[in-house]
Formats: sequence, C-alpha cells, structure tokens
Amino acid sequence: MARPLVATGTSDPMAVLRGLEAALAGGPALLPVAEGAPALPAPPPVEVRQPVALVVETSGSTGTGKRVALSSEALLAGAAAADAALGGPGRWLLALPTHYIAGLNVLTRSITAGTEPVVVAPGHFAAAAFAEAADRLVTGPAAPRRYTSLVPVQLARVLDDPGATRALARFDAVLVGGQATPAPLRQRALDAGVGIVTTYGASETSGGCVYDGVPFGTVRTALVDGELHLAGPMLAEGYLADDARTAAAFVERDGLRWYRTGDAAAVSDGVVRVLGRLDDVVISGGEKVHLGAVERLVRELPGQEAAVVTRRPAGAWGEVPVVVTDRPLDLGVVRGHVGAVLGRAARPVEVLVLDRLPMLASGKPDRRTVQALADPAHP
Repeated sequence: MARPLVATGTSDPMAVLRGLEAALAGGPALLPVAEGAPALPAPPPVEVRQPVALVVETSGSTGTGKRVALSSEALLAGAAAADAALGGPGRWLLALPTHYIAGLNVLTRSITAGTEPVVVAPGHFAAAAFAEAADRLVTGPAAPRRYTSLVPVQLARVLDDPGATRALARFDAVLVGGQATPAPLRQRALDAGVGIVTTYGASETSGGCVYDGVPFGTVRTALVDGELHLAGPMLAEGYLADDARTAAAFVERDGLRWYRTGDAAAVSDGVVRVLGRLDDVVISGGEKVHLGAVERLVRELPGQEAAVVTRRPAGAWGEVPVVVTDRPLDLGVVRGHVGAVLGRAARPVEVLVLDRLPMLASGKPDRRTVQALADPAHP
C-alpha cells in the first residue's frame, strides 16, 4: 500500500506542524521543503510506502543529497523515549528550521504533549529574539516543563547576551546538538545555570537518541571496526529511491537492524564519545590526523566555538589542517594548543578569518563551501 507525499514549505512552522499532525495520524506523508534551498537532482515521488510518515531531505555538510524516510512508529518512539529521559512532557520553544530533524522533533514532541511550540522570530538567529520568545512560553499542568533545542553557535550567541542567558536558565532542559559542543561552551552554560543536554543522532535515527553520551530508552550502540552503529525503534525505513545506499547504511546483525553512522567513536562504561567522521582523516607528513579531533581542540579556545577545521593539499606532506573562523585567532596560539595534545602533524598551517562563516539552514557549518574557501583548487 502507498500514501501521498505532500511537500510543504517551511517558512510557516505552523503549517509544517499541521502537516506532521496529519501524517502521524495516518494522513498524507509530509516532505518539509526549505524555500530557496537548492533542490535535489531527482524530484520526490508522489507516493511513498504506507509506513512512511515523514521524509527529511538532507545534503549533509559534506555528502550528496538524500531523502530519509521515517515512520510514525520511529518518530513517536523517539519522542516517548526523549520525554522519559528529560523527565516528562513539556512545552517547546522552536528555534531551529523545520526541514531539519531537530526542528521536526520539537514539532513531534509538541504534538505528543498536546501543545503548540512557541516560535522564535524568523530570520537570522538573534539572542534578543530568543529571549522574547521565551517570555511567551507558558506551561500548563499536562506539560509543565520548558524545553528548547539549539545548535552550539546559537547557544554561544545566547550566552553572550545576559538577558537571553537568564531566559535560557529558566528552561528545564536545553538540548544542544547537530555538531559537537565545545567543552568550554558547555561549561559556560552550566556556570550560567543552564540545564544543557548534549545530543547525538541523525535524520536516520529520528534525531538525537544519545543524551550526554548515554543512549536513551531501548537504543543500543556497538562499535564495529571503530565505527559507531546504532539500533532501536527510532531508525529510519531507509532512503527513498536509493536501495543501494539503504543497504549500505542499514545492516542486520545479531537479530537487530543497525544504522552505520560513519562516525568513529569510543564507548567506555556505556558512555559514547564520538571522535569524528571516519573519512575525515588526512595523512600529514606520513601521520594520520583526525580533523574532528583538531576541530574540538580549536573550539576550546576563547571565542572559537564555531570554528571549522578543513584540509588543504601540501605536496609531499600530503594534506594539512586549516582553521576557518569568523573571529581573530593567532596561528601560534592554535598551533601550540593543538600540537601539545595531538602532536606536530596535527598543527594547523593557517588561520583563515572570514566576515561570516558559511552555514547551512540547519545551523551547521557548510563544510563544502568552507573547503572551497580554504583550498580554491578544491572542486
């Protein structure tokens, strides 16, 4: 059996909310589309299989475009497990775009709680707009808690504003994900009394399913040749019209269906620590350098919470790390900080300072554009 797939623009989050409500109730499946964003090469199908309720288009920050198909069961299982992990249902403040899985999760959790989210004013994210929206968030007996979800750069902007920081501290939980949260930024939030919860997940896992390094609900983790695999009821059906990619990303093992994240990780006493993308490694002077590890260290430096580390060819040396940032950063400082932890080969060779870092609508860095800026010869 099949059901229609309806594309809905995301400039009106309430229209997306209504479409998602209908989809979760068995109506047409929803495809949120960001107006003005580049379209994927192939048009979406007019119908999808009956289990599919939501289709999330994602180009990722480095990869090729894909459409992730999620069932009602996966979305609702993720929402229920998240509520349990956070301490119960609540009312949400929406600060993320609704074509992005974290923004869609805010809508799903609002639906299951029987509430409507308060929406931050559209446009470039501003701390003052967040504080104004937080003042409009009123809870009730059925959903007494206050929640929001941010990416690290949004959190940094809020913490730079004393009034917005006070507003953020009134939330019972502030989910922060989409990319690694720098340790100093997390500490700033904790020092300000903010109940921060770092999250890890993907569109393929119905969003964040690991909170502060701990899988929630019935989510299971495994390491296979250093790669993090995830299993649980929140997994996507696969990728629309791409059986080969689906078969490569979702595998059967030990009677369970697993998603291969593509991330290197370490697991100790049940706590997951993501190290970076498996393919995000350069050979510099004959040594392997994990760019994700370099980036985490760079982001520990004051004001560098959004800095990006990319690569550049270096002839006989192979490839070398380059820092791209929108804040001044002394090359000697960053080389000393990185080299002291990761060794000589990991030290960045240049700091490229931009007026503004290129970002995706999700709030993540646009790494393909960053790569092109750092290495104009890069295709």
